[in-house]
Amino acid sequence: MPYIPLIPLSELPENSHKSVRSGKKNFALFHYNGIITALENACIHKGGDLGQGFIQTLEDGELYVACPWHGWQYNLKTGKAPHGYRDRQAVYEVIVDNGMISVSEEPLSKAFRAAHDVDPVADLRNLEYQTTEKSINVLGISTTNMNRDLPRPSTSETALQQALDFAASEFGASTKMIKIRDLNFRHCEGYYSRHERACTWPCSISEMDGEDGMNEVYRSMVLWADAVILATPIRWGNASSLFYKMAERLNTVQNQITVHDRVLIKNKVASFIITGGQDNVQGVAGNLNSFFTDLGFTFPPFNFVGWSRGWIAEDTENNYNQFFRSRYVKRSVRELVTNTIRLVMQIKDMDVSHLHTPKPKISEAGSLSE
Repeated sequence: MPYIPLIPLSELPENSHKSVRSGKKNFALFHYNGIITALENACIHKGGDLGQGFIQTLEDGELYVACPWHGWQYNLKTGKAPHGYRDRQAVYEVIVDNGMISVSEEPLSKAFRAAHDVDPVADLRNLEYQTTEKSINVLGISTTNMNRDLPRPSTSETALQQALDFAASEFGASTKMIKIRDLNFRHCEGYYSRHERACTWPCSISEMDGEDGMNEVYRSMVLWADAVILATPIRWGNASSLFYKMAERLNTVQNQITVHDRVLIKNKVASFIITGGQDNVQGVAGNLNSFFTDLGFTFPPFNFVGWSRGWIAEDTENNYNQFFRSRYVKRSVRELVTNTIRLVMQIKDMDVSHLHTPKPKISEAGSLSE
């Protein structure tokens, strides 16, 4: 069998591993317990660099490399995934001759990625949109946080429910509300910071955990909604922390544009309800507008309702009652919904098959060699 000389043994000391390229092939070399082994370098999941992975000893006592992108594991000797998984990374034969490490041109065992009987995120993967030419699907997202066992009145959530009720009664819209506080989901784990291709659609966390609560947001926002009305309280001059937790997990939507030039949000409208005991309504609105336009949403005129009693309104026990009785709130919520749904009706026929996205693209990024 022909072999490819790679590096001197001195460049791979005991208890070390690294990536080595030869021509168009890239290998991950490992030197542990006096044994040198070689795997195909690109992880079979999304192509992560196994030569930069983490060495782990699992319950079977064997050494595995965990991909630095999403943690997929492979036995250093056999390339097999841990017990219970059928995946296998390609394994190459290694010889050391005259102090030089060489590997076989062809793998002893080829890579194999098992097909799962059930794919819990197949609808997301296949972008099975549920909107139609005539649908008016209005999604309300509440980012108010509170103790689930001690519910309290919420100005932003009350206004959001009023908005959904009006959308249904006045325009015949189908509506649903997602309360972010009721969803159990992991924070964004920053895979994009490792490599731009490590932030995937569906989100890699969703692939690992089909029960992750953000999957409900992805399905409702990307696949189902024609319009999104997001409601948030003002917290220290900003939107709710729950909004930011959700927003970070929506990187998976925006990064499809910059990495793959693929727009997931099309012909969708966004509006906002912003309430707080102290002011900064316009600052929060600007932040929300900037974020949602990066996802691909369109905005109607006057696309937010704000409520604030000002800096010295510390009698918070009176805030909800004044809000609930406000003629301004009732009127402005109805007008917000009207503007939102009218725009939905207008843009449904827009041809977005060649939608231009003046955003940064990975193909335009400068390399280290430039």
